[in-house]
Amino acid sequence: MQMTSAYDFVGRKVVDRDGEKLGEVKEIYEDRQTGDPEWATVAGGFLGLKSHFVPLAGASPSGEHIQVPVTKSQVQDAPSVDPDGALSEQEERRLFEHYGVPYTTEGSTTAEGAPAKSSGERGTPGAGGARSGDATSAPDDAMTRSEEEVRVGTASRETGRARLRKYVVTEQVETTVPVRREEVRVEREPVTDEDRDAATSGPEITEAEHEVVLHEEEPVVEKRVVPKERVRLSKDTETDEHTVSEEVRKERIDVEGDH
Repeated sequence: MQMTSAYDFVGRKVVDRDGEKLGEVKEIYEDRQTGDPEWATVAGGFLGLKSHFVPLAGASPSGEHIQVPVTKSQVQDAPSVDPDGALSEQEERRLFEHYGVPYTTEGSTTAEGAPAKSSGERGTPGAGGARSGDATSAPDDAMTRSEEEVRVGTASRETGRARLRKYVVTEQVETTVPVRREEVRVEREPVTDEDRDAATSGPEITEAEHEVVLHEEEPVVEKRVVPKERVRLSKDTETDEHTVSEEVRKERIDVEGDH
């Protein structure tokens, strides 16, 4: 890869050496002395608001993406450096040591985009994204004024769980059921001339017995399982409105001097 082509990386997705997505190239930083692009800030994380410095040495296009020869864990564990257009020598050294790149004091890396560079900071931001502020950094002697914009999205998180649980309770049930029983009733009827022969057909005087079997009903209880209803859980989605407040920074340009 020709290093000048790295300026075409801005806005493209970056993947690590294993193909894992890292984020999107936001800015290209070049070496102050050689002018070669050496670092890129890659925005990843929730809403793309977290940036990491990724070395461009060995980077190459991979389809629509840019592949860098480092791992995703290396990028995520990289030292925290604010991509504000300026890298101190100490920050440069930490990044080089983290990625295992040899560090030299000359031609080593990029640094700043702010005016009045200190002796401990080197380099200028490359085309395509580092913060401006030095009028000589643009080929047409113009300044780029930038503003921060707030991008708000939503993320799903677990707030609770609901479950159905079936258990057994015992209740006392009372009901009334009619039962019948037989009782003995003595009936007497006089002997008439019509049935006299039948009534006196036996011995005139004798002892005798006659037995009658009595019956009665008693309650019989039988229990059986009867399905009564089906119960299930369902989810409804309710929409609420939440107000998000965040501070944003805006650059302003003033004209100084006699005019």
